[in-house]
Amino acid sequence: MSNEESQITNDLSIQDLVTNARNAQAEYESFNQEQVDAIVRDIGKFVYDNAEPLAKMAVDETDMGSYDDKVLKNKGKARVIWNNLKDKKSRGVIGEDADSNLVFVAKPMGVVAAVTPVTNPIVTPMCNGMFALKTGNAVIFASHPKAQKCAEYLALEFMKIVKSHDGPDNLIQVVTDGSVEKTQQLMQSADVVVATGGGAMVKSAYSSGKPSFGVGAGNVPVIIDRNIDLQDAVEKIVDGASFDHGIICSHEQFVIAPEENFDKTIELFTNTGKVWFTDDKNQIQKLREVVFQDGYLNKDVVGKSATDVGKMAGIDVPDSSRLILLPADGSGTEDVLAKEKLCPVIAIVPYSTFEDAVNMAKANLLVEGAGHSAALHSNNDENIQKAGLELPISRLVVNQPSSTTAGGSLTNGFAPTTTLGCGSWGGNSISENLDYKHLMNVSRIGKIIPDKKVPTDDEIWA
Repeated sequence: MSNEESQITNDLSIQDLVTNARNAQAEYESFNQEQVDAIVRDIGKFVYDNAEPLAKMAVDETDMGSYDDKVLKNKGKARVIWNNLKDKKSRGVIGEDADSNLVFVAKPMGVVAAVTPVTNPIVTPMCNGMFALKTGNAVIFASHPKAQKCAEYLALEFMKIVKSHDGPDNLIQVVTDGSVEKTQQLMQSADVVVATGGGAMVKSAYSSGKPSFGVGAGNVPVIIDRNIDLQDAVEKIVDGASFDHGIICSHEQFVIAPEENFDKTIELFTNTGKVWFTDDKNQIQKLREVVFQDGYLNKDVVGKSATDVGKMAGIDVPDSSRLILLPADGSGTEDVLAKEKLCPVIAIVPYSTFEDAVNMAKANLLVEGAGHSAALHSNNDENIQKAGLELPISRLVVNQPSSTTAGGSLTNGFAPTTTLGCGSWGGNSISENLDYKHLMNVSRIGKIIPDKKVPTDDEIWA
């Protein structure tokens, strides 16, 4: 057994892990931008090059999601995150403001506790590890128990990359034989926490006494505006909502369509050959009861295929169907289908005016998902701005598949990430996508501004 393997398999105490991480970080802090970027690049490239076996590992261990989509996710996230990081300064002097005569100096935070979810067992550790190392930190992964093998394997392979660049031992570690108690102890012992997962775990992170970045619940409403390419919008919604069996928190959950095009919209959904639709009230109720038990999401449907969800309800959904589409009785509290469904089941309702559509989207978000995301397919700048102003969201995804672009893409300006902050609405400290910049301290060197005119009191209070 190699030294690296022994580090992974030994059940070290949390205190041992943190002590090792502090020693490693102290040594790593001397690495310059070029050295740091070489390691971070190779971590992303490892996931990109090994997308297929890593996707299989994730599906085999978690029994969630789609192998094909996880391959695409592994490649896509590795590509877009490194593309965003590769030209960013994160070590030493990172910039200056000539007008204010300030110089900005990046400093590490120290030891990052990265709590990672079962829903994204590959790309979330990759993302958190890349951000942590980009900014000169050490990182310790604490995985969901159902994704422990993935986390341990990644930590082992990532450390091989670190060592290949003459980096220190223990720069990347993982909690073994994990438990709630160990994760809490890690969060209390680290310098900063990135918590990606369920609400209780995120709340625990914010209660750890350490600076923390968490996520809130997703429940993305998607409004289809008038005077657009309806078929294009439908195809993008299908691509987004069905991706990885609907396991992504930013996937489209609830379609709000113009009433005069409602039947046409449903027809376009079914014409894709990927969507199973029913308006049979008995079948709809069976699916409600399978997806939600006593009003709460049934964990057994999370990340399952449309066919498997149908089987649980005693309904034959063809294997060719990637998505189940159901008409809802209303928005907000009017139908449980207005809540988050982390599976390939989505609802649809008609609207009369755009104001009505925004109100329905808002009603859903206030029941669940406030602060996360909404999607809109529109060519009307006034309506786009109206939705952006009125909805309690951190991001409005316009004319794109929400699930695959809300976390950043090569064609939009959202920071590429796997952790989507939801602001105070979602009980989070940031209302933007987590980025490398959140894991570094910045010192500001301030000098007197030459020839700065000092205003008089009269000028100040004028």
